[in-house]
Amino acid sequence: MAGLMLDEGAVQSYLKQRLPGFEGAMTATKFQGGQSNPTFLLRTATHAYVLRRKPSGALLKSAHAVDREFRVQSALQGSDVPVARMHLLCEDESVIGSMFYIMDHVSGRNFSEPRMAELDNTDRKAVISEMNRVLAALHGVDINAAGLADYGPEGNYFERQVARWSKQYRASETQSIPDMDRLMDALAAQRPEDDGQRTLVHGDFRIDNMIFDSAGTDCLAVLDWELSTIGHPFADLAAVIMQWQLPAGTEGRGMGGLDRAALGLPRDDAFIADYCARRGLNGIDHFGYYLGFTFFRMAAIIQGVLKRAIDGNASNPEHAMKLGTYVPVFAQHGLDALKRG
Repeated sequence: MAGLMLDEGAVQSYLKQRLPGFEGAMTATKFQGGQSNPTFLLRTATHAYVLRRKPSGALLKSAHAVDREFRVQSALQGSDVPVARMHLLCEDESVIGSMFYIMDHVSGRNFSEPRMAELDNTDRKAVISEMNRVLAALHGVDINAAGLADYGPEGNYFERQVARWSKQYRASETQSIPDMDRLMDALAAQRPEDDGQRTLVHGDFRIDNMIFDSAGTDCLAVLDWELSTIGHPFADLAAVIMQWQLPAGTEGRGMGGLDRAALGLPRDDAFIADYCARRGLNGIDHFGYYLGFTFFRMAAIIQGVLKRAIDGNASNPEHAMKLGTYVPVFAQHGLDALKRG
C-alpha cells in the first residue's frame, strides 16, 4: 500500500531544490475521491499544490499515465480549456517510489453529481451550459499548434479503443460476465464508418472532474486527464450523456428519475444540440453506438478498479469493491444503448 501514501520528507526536499517559490514547512493530505492515481494536497505557508502519483504494484500497461496528464495540461495552458497551472514532472521513481507531477491547487467548488442540489435553476442551467462550452472548446483545440498531434495514434479511434479496453478488461477479469462478452462483440461488429474527426479527447469528461468558481458558474479547471488522447470527440459527448442516464443520487450520480425541466436541467437531446451548434455540426448519426461504447469503457475501467482492490493496490479499497458490482449493470446499459441506435 506504499503507493497510496506519501514520503513527505522526500517530496519536500525534492521540491525545495526544484520548484521556485517552494519554501517552509509542508503538510500533505490525501484526497479521498478517485480510484486511479493517488492525489495529495500539499500546503506551505504561502501556497497550495496538488501532487498526483502512480500507485505502486503491478499496473496494466499504459494505465496511470501521469506523464501524459502533465503533458496535455501543460499544452492547454492559456487556451479556452481551463486547466490547473503545471509546475514539474518527476520521472525519477527513486524519489517516492513512482512517477509524479506537481500542479497548482485550484480553489473553487466541485459538484459530485449533475443534479447540483445546492444551486437554483438559473445557476444549474448556467453550469451545464459552461460544461457544454468547455467540451466544445476542448474538441476545437488545434492539436498541431498545441504540440499534441502525436498525442494519439492515427486510425479509427473506436476500433482502437474497443480493442484496447477489451484487452484491459480481459487482463483484469475476475469472473465471467456474459453481457460484457456480448457487448465487446457487438461493438466490434457494429462500428460506424470513420467520419474523419480527430480531436483532443478527455476520456472521462463529467461534471465531477471540473472545478467551478466558488461565487459563479465559470469553469476554472478540468481535472483527471489520465485517459486523454487524440481520438473521436463523440466519445466525450457520449460520456456526459452516459452519466446522466444513471440513477440520481450519490451512487449513480446521474439524472435518472429526475424531473429535469423542474430543476432547470436540459434533456439529453438539448445538450447534444447545443454542442453541435457550438461546433457547427448538423447532428450526430449512430449516437447509440457511441453511448454503448462509453458504457463498455466504464465497465472495463471499473473492472480494473476491482482487480486493484483484490490485489491490494486500490486507492480506496472498500469503495473499489462496491464499484466492482456495477460492471454487469454497465454492460447491460451498453447493450441497451446499441439496441436503441
